[in-house]
Amino acid sequence: MNADKSSDSITELRWTKSSHSGGEGGECVEVAVGSGLVHVRDSKDRQGPQFAFAREEWAAFVRFAAEV
Repeated sequence: MNADKSSDSITELRWTKSSHSGGEGGECVEVAVGSGLVHVRDSKDRQGPQFAFAREEWAAFVRFAAEV
């Protein structure tokens, strides 16, 4: 995981909100796929912290989360 700014331009990323995020608040996650990295942020705090994961790390996390 990389919490630093990556070579991807954050302003050029195309963010997608999780299909599990409701319109009534709660935990809302957005992801954007960049060149080699997957970026993750809180949709309610778009200027707040963002994380960047290698695609392989993100894929491993998604597989794990699907099993839980």
